Formats: sequence, C-alpha cells, structure tokens
Amino acid sequence: MHTKKFVLVLIFLFALTISMNAQHIDIANASIFISKNIPAPVNSTLLQILQEEVGSRTGLQWQPVQKWLDATDAVIAIALSGDKKLAGAQVPQRDKSSNAEYQSEGYRVLTEHKNGKNVVWILGADARGTIFGVGKLLRTAHLSNGKAILPGTLDVATSPMQSIRGHQLGYRNTANSYDAWDVKQYDNYIRELALFGTNAIENIPFQDGDRSVHMPIPRAEMNIQMSKICAAYDLDFWVWTPATFDLTDTEKRTAMLKTHEQFYKECPRLNDVFFPGGDPGDNHPRDVMPFLKDLSLRLKKYHPKAGIWISLQGFSAEEVDYFFTYLEKQNPEWLRGVVSGPGSPPTAETRHRLPAQYKHRHYPDITHNVRCDFPVLNWDQAYALTIGREGINPQPNYYAKIHAIYAPFTDGFISYSDGAHDDVNKVIWSMRGWNIETEPLAIMTDYCRFFFGADLAEKAANGIFALEQNWVGPIIANGGIEATFAYWQNLEKENPQLATNWRWQMLVLRAYYDTYQRRRKIYEQDLEKEANTILGQAKELGAENAMAQALAVVNKADSEPVAEDLYKKIVQYSDDLFKSIGLQTDVEKYQASGSQRGCFLQFVNYPLNNRWWLTDEFAKIKEMASEDEKLARLEIIRTWENPGPESYYDNISNIETGPRVTTSQYDACDVAWWDGGYSRARLSSQLFQWEPELEYENLDFNGRYIIRVCGQGDALLRADGERLEPVLYNKGLGEFKEFVVPRHITQDGRMRISFDVPEESHLRWTQYSHISDVWVIKR
Repeated sequence: MHTKKFVLVLIFLFALTISMNAQHIDIANASIFISKNIPAPVNSTLLQILQEEVGSRTGLQWQPVQKWLDATDAVIAIALSGDKKLAGAQVPQRDKSSNAEYQSEGYRVLTEHKNGKNVVWILGADARGTIFGVGKLLRTAHLSNGKAILPGTLDVATSPMQSIRGHQLGYRNTANSYDAWDVKQYDNYIRELALFGTNAIENIPFQDGDRSVHMPIPRAEMNIQMSKICAAYDLDFWVWTPATFDLTDTEKRTAMLKTHEQFYKECPRLNDVFFPGGDPGDNHPRDVMPFLKDLSLRLKKYHPKAGIWISLQGFSAEEVDYFFTYLEKQNPEWLRGVVSGPGSPPTAETRHRLPAQYKHRHYPDITHNVRCDFPVLNWDQAYALTIGREGINPQPNYYAKIHAIYAPFTDGFISYSDGAHDDVNKVIWSMRGWNIETEPLAIMTDYCRFFFGADLAEKAANGIFALEQNWVGPIIANGGIEATFAYWQNLEKENPQLATNWRWQMLVLRAYYDTYQRRRKIYEQDLEKEANTILGQAKELGAENAMAQALAVVNKADSEPVAEDLYKKIVQYSDDLFKSIGLQTDVEKYQASGSQRGCFLQFVNYPLNNRWWLTDEFAKIKEMASEDEKLARLEIIRTWENPGPESYYDNISNIETGPRVTTSQYDACDVAWWDGGYSRARLSSQLFQWEPELEYENLDFNGRYIIRVCGQGDALLRADGERLEPVLYNKGLGEFKEFVVPRHITQDGRMRISFDVPEESHLRWTQYSHISDVWVIKR
C-alpha cells in the first residue's frame, strides 16, 4: 500500500515537473541568426542590442552564427516578414494582406521547437519592425544572473496605430539632465525608447544658445551624433527650430537660412524640421510661410525625403485664418504637416480645417506639473511649492487618458520633454501610440520587468501607480502617502542591487519626498494654529509680546524641523541622480539653468505655513501708531481662514477649499511663481483665478453680508449677476476690497458670486488682476 502511494507521488511530481517546464522556454544558451536582407546599419544594431541588453542583465554571451548546424540549443532568428528562408530554414509566413507583421513597422514574435532547438522568430515588416520585435522579446523575457527564460510560448503579431511616436530630447542648457549626457548616454536612452515603440527623436540644435557647464561635448557635435544614433536604430530624426527674431529683418533671415543649410549638410540623417509659429517667436504667417518655403529648398537639397512642419502656437484668430487660407490657395507641396502644441487652436478644429494631404502631429507637454497644458489635477499646494514644475512625475493613468483624448485627431506625437524625470510618461505615450488599448498596468509591468527585473515587475509597477495616487487630493487627508512610503522603503531595503539604477533612484526618492512634504505640512500647519491661539490672547499679552511668541512658535519649523531622516535621504538621492544622469535639482549645488528647471531639492524646505509672511506683517504692525490698530490687524490675521459663525471663507484654487468654488484654471496658471520661487506672500495669496465663480447656500434670509476680496488689481464683482460697488477698494497684492450685499440678493438663502474680466490686454498675463481669497461675512 505504501509502495503504491509512493509511486503515485512520484508520478504526480514528474507530471508537475513536465507541466512547469512546458510553461517556460529556456533561451540562456542562445545563438543569433540575423537575415542578410535586413539593411545596414540595423542588421549590426540588432546584434549589438541583444548582446548588450542580455549580457548586462544576465552575464550571458549570445553569439551570432551563420549555419543552423553551428547553433546552440536555443536560437534567436531575426528576419524580414517577406523572407522565404533564413540560412536554409523556412521562415514562418502567413497571409500578407491581413497580418500585422506585413504592415509598416509591424512585427511577429513566435516560438517553435525545431530540430531539437528552441527557436524564437522575430519577423519585421521592415528594418524598424525588427527593432520593435526585439523590444518585445526583451520586455517579455525573464532575464537575471545566468538565466534567460520566456515565460511561455509566444505568437504575437502587431503593428502601430499611430505613425509618429516620438520624444524631444533637446541637448540644450535649459534641460534639467540631457545637457549633462555624453554620446553613450544618449545612445542608451534612445535605444531604450525604441525598445518601447518610439520611432522618432527630436533635437533642438539652435535655440537657447548658452552653453551648459555640464555639456561634455559642444552642441554642434552632439547634434550630429544624435542624427547618427537615430540612423543606427532607423528612427526618424526631427529638429525643433524656432525663429526668435523678426523675419522681416533681411540680414537675420539670411543668416538663419545659412545656419540651417549648414546643419542640413552636416546631418547624416534628417527626416523632419518643425518650426513653432510661436512659443517662442512672434512672426505673422505671411512672413513665416515664405521663410519655410526657402528652408524647404535647402532641406531637399541634402535630404530629399525630409519635410517641413509648422505649429500655430500663439497665433491670433486672424493669423490662424490667414494660414488656412494660404493652404487653400497655395497648396504648398513642400509643407508636410501641422503640429498642435500648447497655445495652438483646438486639436480637433485643426484636423477639421487641415486639408487631407497634410499630416497632423501632437506636441504634448508631458514634462511639466504646473503652469502648463496638462497640469497635475487636484494637486496640493505643498507639492507645487516644493517639487514644482519639473519634478519627477510618473503618472501612467493620467497621461494614458490624455493620449486617448487627442489620438483620434492626429497621426501621432512627439512629446515636449526637458529631462529624464518624465521617463514613465514617455513610455506610456510610446506604447499607447502603438496600441491605445494596452492597459497602463501592462505597460508599467513591462517597464519594471525590463529595467528592474522579472521578480519586481508587478511589485514595482504597483508602486508606480501608488506614487501617482500620492498626488491626488489634499496631502494631509491622503493617508495613502504613508502606506506608499512604507511599500517603497521595503522595496528599497530588499533590492540593494538597484541602488545605482537611475530610474529606481527617482521612484524611491519620490516616495521619500512626498512623505516628507506631508509630514512637514501637518507639523507646520499645526504650528500656525498654535500661533493663532496665541494671537487670540493679544489683548492680555500685548500686541508685541503676542507677535514675538507667535513667531517663536511658527519658526520651530526651522529650529526644530520634522522628519530630518527623510530629508537626508532626499539629499542623498538627489546627489545620486546628479551622478547617474546629471539631474540638476539645485541651481547653486548642481548648476541648474534656472530654479524652475527641476530644482526640487532647492525648494524642499519652502515654508508650508505662513511664517515668512507673518514675519513681514508683524514688522509692519510694529510701525503702527496705536495698540488698538495693532490688535485690530492681529485679529484679522488670526481669523483669516475662520471669519466666525455663519460666515464663509474660500482660498480660490486651493483644493482643500469646499465646494463653493465652482471654477478651475485648466493650465494651472493660478499657482503663483513669484520672486524666483521664494515668494514671502501669504500662501493663500499664491493661489488665485482671474474670473472665479462661487456659489453659497443656506444663507440667513434676514442677514446682512459683506463680501471681502483679496488678490491683486481690480475685482469687478457681481452677486447673482448684479454688479456691486465697493465700499473699500485697495488694489495692491494681499490688500482688501469690500462690497455690501443688498438684502434682496440673499433673501432666498442663496448667492452666486462672479467676476468680470477687466481690459488688461496691454499687460503680461503675470500682471493680470486676480482673486485669491473671498469672504462672505455676516454682520
């Protein structure tokens, strides 16, 4: 009986072993076949990719062979889909008319067991398709020390949805990291993007002429090197070339044409030239179009298949109409297409008005978090003030949704990027541009498998989505930030082998950074509440004594800081990132080009309470003539956010404000950037709108109310559509305006407040009148 049971157990274990082995394919000892029909230089690039990417992850040395008899027990066979034979072996083929591997850039990856060998076929419709097929293999395989395994049999055929899938990697001073890269780093990064479906790279060869102190080689040299890299991977090479001068200036126009022609002559590969109509630039299309025609003549001389593109960024309605009329009348064959970017007419409208022969490209900003086309939604002010406009911003779900909105109206995209901090977003756009139905989780799992290893694929991917959630809603109420921190801290501890991996460094740093800001805000806001309690005792303590005690309390944020261990880790990771990819997170320490350019270390300790503002206000109060005046002003400060029973306060554009504010600013230009990021203004004054709307309910039918407004400039206020005249009207930043509400407006217990926009077209937008705080105070 025992013998029978033992035999049954052995049979079960044997069957289980066979089943487990059937679930994966061992390709550790692989040989490489590459079809001679794949054109140069891609044929040699394919071998280099496989040897370097597999070798760096496994230590294995895959070698090329020319004969099947010389191959090992595993084979990576790369050919064109139209090839009949590869070294005498039959290439798998299907009906050309209906399968993806025969479509432009498409590929098929399939496995078969043939003559005792595990064969992985990578069949590309063209040279570029073979690159993307290799990317699929590397994203799928489980690669670790001494091991290379496919998790199961494969037969995948796919081709891209969008024909343009690219990213701008400008080698210029204002970049927060690219300017520190050498040719090898650019090559590695462009390769990695290609392995995730990118087919275009855009450089900025002329604009922003200042040389960065970080540049290892001159810009002119890197411009050519980037062209060569794109040629090696068969990627389209684009350039972004604005005209920041008056095109009617004949001398400057001629000089720019010569600059372009010399560049075209030197470039081994150049596919497209993108001219932004504005941002920067301020030329009318009647001057732009002849200039671009002249450019096209020079471009075709050296790159006959290259094309000219223009964006309508910053164009007025008249200029937009002029442009489309020009197309209708002139039908320029030299123009390839139109680019829609920040400040352009609506994307759908552009596609509708654009004649069918012209292509339409999106220029999405995936690099900025605030004061941009696609700002972080429901972003706490604590983040806006610290991690800022170019902070590390992995947002896979958000950017997948944005891509889906605009993709139907375009032939594809080349994103605006000014650094490696948006790496996750680039991959999301590239992969969704290939197949819009691919779920962000699947993309991130591939991303983490490739860059961090198969064992971490799901764990790290889930961690990225958790980091995205850290930025959703008020930071204090978001308890998930602490859970995400614990999750990433555990991953950090368990994976010391990734300590020098820059992508890993960025993600772990974000977990520390978010948690540090949350703990700081809780601590510093509590200190301010304590200080306000002291100010409530000013009559007994005396104004100056109360101010001194209150300042001592709020300044504990500096003298007795919270979470110093987290701060030290942020400093450490910032230094690590500067060493690994040249990420410049501080102007003074790392010579960043400007404080808005990714300098989140520089602002890591920006006050999250009003201690700077209180210091300045208290200095003004000390100069007041009487104690009564001092006490009155201190009472206003103490009750700023708490005006009393049956009264209401709202800080416009603060996501912690209740539902009364019904408007938002789509581009987050309602988040201030003053004094180089070091504004001492009250925090509420740094959040505002130009024409906010607020709705109130449950007002006292018989009550009398005053509306108080704080902001800058004019406040043309309406209550229930009725313009109110002020009884107090100060226009300086942070000063008050007051309006008495007629009783008939509130007799139904409800009120709607709105603001007309004053005529200020003569001003720069940063000087426009705005509203930051609104009170409805019951008298």
